[in-house]
Amino acid sequence: MVPLLYALQGKYLSDGLSLGFIAGLVCYVGVFYWIVFVVVNYGYLPYYAGISAMLLLSTYLSLYMALFAAGVIYLKERGIPQIIAAPLLWTCLEYGKSHLLTGFPWENLAYSQYLYGPIIQLADITGIYGISFIIVLINVVFCDLLSYRRSVLNGRQSGKRLLLKITLGCTLVLFCYFYGLLRIKEIRNALQEAETMDVAVIQGNIDQSIKWSPQYQEETLDVYKFLSLQMPPSWSGLIVWPETAVPLYFHDLDDLHGKVKAVAKISSDWLLFGSPSYYKEENKISFSNSAFLLSPEGKLQQYDKVHLVPFGEYVPLKKLFPLMGKLVAGVGDFSAGKRFYPLSMKTKKLGVLICYEGIFPEASRTYKKMGADLLVNITNDAWFGRTSAPFQHLSMTTLRAVENRLYLVRAANTGISAVIDPTGTLTSRTELFERSVLRGTVKFIDKKTFYTIYGDVFIYTCLISLMIIFLISLMRRRTFIA
Repeated sequence: MVPLLYALQGKYLSDGLSLGFIAGLVCYVGVFYWIVFVVVNYGYLPYYAGISAMLLLSTYLSLYMALFAAGVIYLKERGIPQIIAAPLLWTCLEYGKSHLLTGFPWENLAYSQYLYGPIIQLADITGIYGISFIIVLINVVFCDLLSYRRSVLNGRQSGKRLLLKITLGCTLVLFCYFYGLLRIKEIRNALQEAETMDVAVIQGNIDQSIKWSPQYQEETLDVYKFLSLQMPPSWSGLIVWPETAVPLYFHDLDDLHGKVKAVAKISSDWLLFGSPSYYKEENKISFSNSAFLLSPEGKLQQYDKVHLVPFGEYVPLKKLFPLMGKLVAGVGDFSAGKRFYPLSMKTKKLGVLICYEGIFPEASRTYKKMGADLLVNITNDAWFGRTSAPFQHLSMTTLRAVENRLYLVRAANTGISAVIDPTGTLTSRTELFERSVLRGTVKFIDKKTFYTIYGDVFIYTCLISLMIIFLISLMRRRTFIA
């Protein structure tokens, strides 16, 4: 962010809007280039349609960065220091982006730190938005360092003020770092005494182009059955298959249904898998993207995905825009599940996150508050091919373990599958586009976090602070006019 903040110095409000928009467009085209791949290869649309879809989304998201840049200039002109204005503005706008129009929190700034263990531990207090706040603040300090000579010459900044900013930035980073080290040590000590369970994550690596072909259904189930029984967990463990691993309606009782049930029965393990389902209500049939938990005795529980993918699993405002269809062929017109609820595995509860749901902190927090002992993310990232999207998806899911101090097991059709501990460490993972069994051990601890109990208190504090600062800026303007 340093180049953008540096470029905003001495600019007018209109300049800020244009500079912020350009910076946002460059940023989001770099993040979402893979949309072109998805639309062209699986939506069967021409390149111009794929590029248009990607640019449309990038343009919308760039508006937030334009508002951020203009807001920094506006508040700076009214005497609000950039080191206060920039972190508050960014964090509040990021929260808005994550909730408006069904919300799109894909690759919020905090996720850039997912491999830096001590830094991300702050998420158990502030959620991801506290990490974003710190990142922006540190960028402001670096920008001020770069522009120190020019600022002093123009009388905008003194050496004492800069030293104060550097001290503040260093103090916050050191606090986050040492807090992270202490929390990691505390959690790992708790894990040493914790109850354990073996898991086996099955990565079938089924080609998306044949996944839904009826002639390949039995072959697909044979792959999952062979891998599951080849290296099952110890008795009464958990086997996890990815989203829609069972490419048929599991409710329909036939030979293929029996083949799935046989895996749990033969292995004596619990089996969690994804499959589409349907409900008949009078003259209407509704479809769901579902997860099923099957006990060794054959008892079945079902969870229906709540947060659907816009233009992938449903079309928003379909009645207003009847000509707009799904961007990806082969995905159903699904109905959303009514609520989040954990599935029971004897005395343990599983919070199931189907695909896209893993990027929404609210879903995991809801599960934890309902007593979930383990989070399980099942997904099919085959749509993304060998782009950066599977890695992006993994980075976001990692923070869900930290926020609620739970193990998270991730099963992806073509990767990346992983086992993530409550400190956000990837204890084991697979590679992309390989057929494999990922064996691991999860542990159960009951650690209530500030974020789990109180939610987004930090972001609400930021929103209130920004409103107060905005009102102060208006009062200053009126005084100046008077």
